[in-house]
Amino acid sequence: MLKKMNNYFQRLGKAFMLPIALISFAGIFLGISSAFSNPNVIAKMPFLGNEILQLIFVFTKAITGVLFSNLPVLFAISLAIGLAKDETAVAGFSGFIGYIVMHITINAFLISSKTLATAENLRSAGQGMTLGIQSIELGVFGGIIVGIIVAELHNKFYTIKLPDYIGFFGGTRFVPIITTLAFTVVGLLVPVIWPPIGAGIQGLGYTIARLGYFGTFLFGLLERLLIPFGLHHILNAMFRFTPVGGEMVIGGNTIAGALNIFYAQLADPNTTSFSTEATRFLAQGKIPIMMFGLPAAALAMYRTANPENRNRIKGILTAGALASLVTGITEPLEFSFLFVAPVLYGIHSVLSGISFMLNYILGVAIGNTQGGAIDLVVFGMLQPNTKWFITLLIGIAYAFIYYFTFKFVILKMNLKTPGREDDIELDEENLVLDNSDFDGKAIEIIKYLGGKDNIETVNNCFTRLRVVVKDMSLVEESGFKRTGAAGVIKPSETDIQVIYGPSVSSIKASVAKELKRKS
Repeated sequence: MLKKMNNYFQRLGKAFMLPIALISFAGIFLGISSAFSNPNVIAKMPFLGNEILQLIFVFTKAITGVLFSNLPVLFAISLAIGLAKDETAVAGFSGFIGYIVMHITINAFLISSKTLATAENLRSAGQGMTLGIQSIELGVFGGIIVGIIVAELHNKFYTIKLPDYIGFFGGTRFVPIITTLAFTVVGLLVPVIWPPIGAGIQGLGYTIARLGYFGTFLFGLLERLLIPFGLHHILNAMFRFTPVGGEMVIGGNTIAGALNIFYAQLADPNTTSFSTEATRFLAQGKIPIMMFGLPAAALAMYRTANPENRNRIKGILTAGALASLVTGITEPLEFSFLFVAPVLYGIHSVLSGISFMLNYILGVAIGNTQGGAIDLVVFGMLQPNTKWFITLLIGIAYAFIYYFTFKFVILKMNLKTPGREDDIELDEENLVLDNSDFDGKAIEIIKYLGGKDNIETVNNCFTRLRVVVKDMSLVEESGFKRTGAAGVIKPSETDIQVIYGPSVSSIKASVAKELKRKS
C-alpha cells in the first residue's frame, strides 16, 4: 500500500510539471514586459518609451496575464493528462469538460438557492468569475481536484465495453460522458462542503505565516529533501498557488498563493515594491544555492577527484553547474552526489533552508520559480526595490561555504563523489555515449530497461526519464551510466527514473521512436 501511494505521488508530481513549465516561461516575459514598461526604468532608458515597443509590452502582459488568470483550468487539463495511463488526449479533453460542468452546476445551485452574490459583494461572498461563469472561488485547488478525479475516471473507464446497441458510446467516448455525470454531482456537493474546507486551508496558511522565519527555513529545507522522491513539485504548488502561500488584495482582487501574488503585483502598474511575505517562498531563496552554492560544490568535487579522473568528470560537472547557474535546474548536479554521499545532500538541504530564511530576514523581494541567473536579472535587477544585491552577497558567501564544506567532508569521510570511485578498467563498455547521439542512447537505454517487451510506458519531466517496466529484475541499472545518466531512482517495484538533465525530452522522444520500430 505504501509503495502504491508513493508511486501515485510520483506521478502526481510529474503531472504538475506541464503547467509549471508554461507559467515559468510566461513569467519571464511578464517580468520583462513589466520591467520595461515601468516609468522608472523608462526614465533611465528613454528608448524603451518607443510606442511600438510599449505596444509589444502591453500585448505581452495581456497574453501572459490570461494564462495566470486561468491557472485552475490549466491544472485540471494537465493533471488529467499526466495521471492518465493511456489515451491522454481524451483525458485532457475530459478534464476541461469536468471543470466547465462543475462550475456551471455550482452556478445553477447558487441561482436556485438565491445565494448568487452581486458584483459588489462577489469577493466577500467567496465567489468569483471562472471562464465567464460566476461560481464559488475554488482557485487552483478546484483545478487540481478536477484533474485527479477525471484521471481516475479515465483510467477506470477508457476501455469499457458496452452492449452492442449502445456500443458506440463505449471506450474512450464514455470518459467525457461519465465525467459530465460525475461533475454534475460534484458541482452540487461543492457549495455544501467547500466553505469549511476553504476556512481550513486559510487557517493553515495563517499558521504557516505565524511561523515566520522558521517557517521559511522549513520550506527551503523540505523543498530540497523532497527532490529525490519527486514530491517537491507538490510542495511548491501548494505554496505558490493556494492560500498556504499567503493572500493579498491587489487591484481590488484577492489573490491567493505566493507566485500568484508576485505575478499580480508585476502586472499592476501601481506596484512600487513586492510582498516579501510572498517572495520568501519563491526564487530569492534559491539564487544563492543555484548560482553560487552548487557550482562551488561542483568545483569542490572536481578538485577532490583523483587527478587521473578529472578530465573524465569535468564535462559532467561543468554542464551541471551551468544548468544550475543559468536556469536553476539542479537535479543533474544534485544527483551526482545524492546517492554516493547523502550526508552532503543533507548539508545542502539545510543550507537551502537557511538561504530562504536569510533572504526573508533581510527583506529581499525577488519572485518567480527557478532561481537562476535569468530570474536574478529579470525579477531582481530589473524590478523596483527588490534588494537583489543582498542575494548576491549571500551567494558569494555561500560559494565559499559550499566549496570548503564539501571539500572538507569529502576528504574527511572519503566520500566516493564523481572521480573518487574505486579504480575500474575503462573499456568500450564503460565509455559515455556522445551527448548528441540521442538515437544511439535510445537503443542502449531500451536494452538496459530489459528490452521493448519489458517497457510499459515512457515519460519524462524536466530532468528525468520516467519508465514503468513489467519486471524490474530485467533492468540493468549499472548500464545507464554509459548513456550519460547522473543517477537512477526506483520509487516502486515497477517504476524507474533515470536522471539525464535538460536534454531528457530529446532522449525520451528518441526512446519512444525506437519503441515504435518493428523488431
